[in-house]
Amino acid sequence: MTISSPPLARRGLHPAWAVAAVAFLALIGAAGFRAAPGALMVPLHDEFGWSTSVMSLAVSINLVLFGLTAPFAAALMDRFGVRRVVAAALSLVALGAGGSVLMTASWQLVVCWGVLIGLGTGSMALVFAATVANRWFEQRRGLVMGILTAGSATGQLVFLPIVAALADGAGWRPASLVIAGAALAVVPVVWLVVRDHPEDRGVAPYGAEPGWTPAPRAEGGATRRAIEGLAYAARHRAFWALAGAFAICGATTNGLIGIHFIPSAHDHGMPATTAAGLLAVVGVFDIVGTIASGWLTDRFDPRALLVAYYLFRGLGLLLLPSLLADAVHPSMVLFIVTYGLDWVATVPPTAALCREAFGERGTIVFGWVFASHQLGAAAAALAAGVIRDQLGTYTWAWWGGAALCALAAVLSLMRRPGSKLL
Repeated sequence: MTISSPPLARRGLHPAWAVAAVAFLALIGAAGFRAAPGALMVPLHDEFGWSTSVMSLAVSINLVLFGLTAPFAAALMDRFGVRRVVAAALSLVALGAGGSVLMTASWQLVVCWGVLIGLGTGSMALVFAATVANRWFEQRRGLVMGILTAGSATGQLVFLPIVAALADGAGWRPASLVIAGAALAVVPVVWLVVRDHPEDRGVAPYGAEPGWTPAPRAEGGATRRAIEGLAYAARHRAFWALAGAFAICGATTNGLIGIHFIPSAHDHGMPATTAAGLLAVVGVFDIVGTIASGWLTDRFDPRALLVAYYLFRGLGLLLLPSLLADAVHPSMVLFIVTYGLDWVATVPPTAALCREAFGERGTIVFGWVFASHQLGAAAAALAAGVIRDQLGTYTWAWWGGAALCALAAVLSLMRRPGSKLL
């Protein structure tokens, strides 16, 4: 079957952009919890007496499930459709956030924050973004991937000040309910607008050549396809280099700064609301940096971009212990701006390298690479909590992250530009 783009597409109104816009909105709705742990750890400690290590364990389980669910979610989207998977994922996020208001014991925190929200966020996230970009766009894939990746940063920007202000005033329970409501509100919009493939709308992907023909639909069980994708990828050095570097990306963003920046700033006398505001500013510049990275990925060697991103990030972590203070100062603002521009700018070039190396398997392989991102984040979140409890400071956690960034820069050079599998 050959499909051409409709007249609207030639006037710049291709349906792919509507799907991408709703995907962006869905990623914002799912990102509410990404803003929560750092802002809620102090109130939870004050009410229940839970240690940083216990709360970090719940977040680590969340990050592990977030990552391990991703490759299976990619296969489930192939098997059951994007709409069904994303609607179910947002509902799980809402259930976990809303159910947390009833908890009285730390194991319930693990269930709500760790299991329910981990499965929900893992069922969409960057795998959802990669699926939309790869299916609906033949051109501008890097740019679209950058924009969709920025959806999570936008969610952090939107929710973090609200969550921090509510936790400081009305309490952490209203903050959790806001996160639940935001996730649920997006479900009907996803159901009305998103379709699984361009041909479901009778169009070709944006930028497709005349006479474009749809690829055969995926067949077989989602679990089997995900495992086969891992087995295939694991035989190649390219996969391990990408996964190793992306694990360090997760460790130095979600795992360290995302979870522990606010408690660390609080240790230095900075009010939690001020620290939350700084972390929200990271989200502002993350939007700029990620979209710019997508644009650059369409034009330059992704390996060179990754090396630059990791080296700048490592330098920031190396200097962070000397920058933390009880008030905001110009050097801290510079750190926030630089770190924000670099936050997930790594995603478009990493996704591009997965697609270049693994072809049609690229989305599922990217799911496994993203799993390594979350495993790295989980390990760093837990390790930083233990370091803080044992040493009374986060300094060694920041320095360890800087060393890992140098390693990630080396790993990013392990593929030749334009080459297939190593």
